[in-house]
Amino acid sequence: MSKVTPFLMFQDGKVEEAMNYYTSLIRDSEIKSIVRYGVNEAGEEGTVMKGVFSLKGQEFMCIDSDIRHEFSFTPSFSIYVTCDTEEEIDNLYQKLIDGGGALMSIGDYGFSKKFGWLVDRFGVSWQLDLPK
Repeated sequence: MSKVTPFLMFQDGKVEEAMNYYTSLIRDSEIKSIVRYGVNEAGEEGTVMKGVFSLKGQEFMCIDSDIRHEFSFTPSFSIYVTCDTEEEIDNLYQKLIDGGGALMSIGDYGFSKKFGWLVDRFGVSWQLDLPK
């Protein structure tokens, strides 16, 4: 075994938009590669067959699925971000919740200085933490 990588499957052709959005929000992040479906391939031409991006060094793989599934993302799997400042967590929370929704509004729940759990506009779940 050489590597373990979180994998995100999108079904609405928005994977490239999501990768661009996520890497714009978190410093030291980048899109590492994009392979697109071509003419007469399984997926819609131009959509992402395989994308790889990293957030603070953590790589994620993702696709635009060419097959419709009866499921989507679930909040039980989330991207957990440890923030360094209150300004950082507040800013990230406000940007990620735009078009999404709160699972736990940002606040002090006793186990950290500030915490928020949300689903973004793409359906991906995020937990943001500012440790005590």
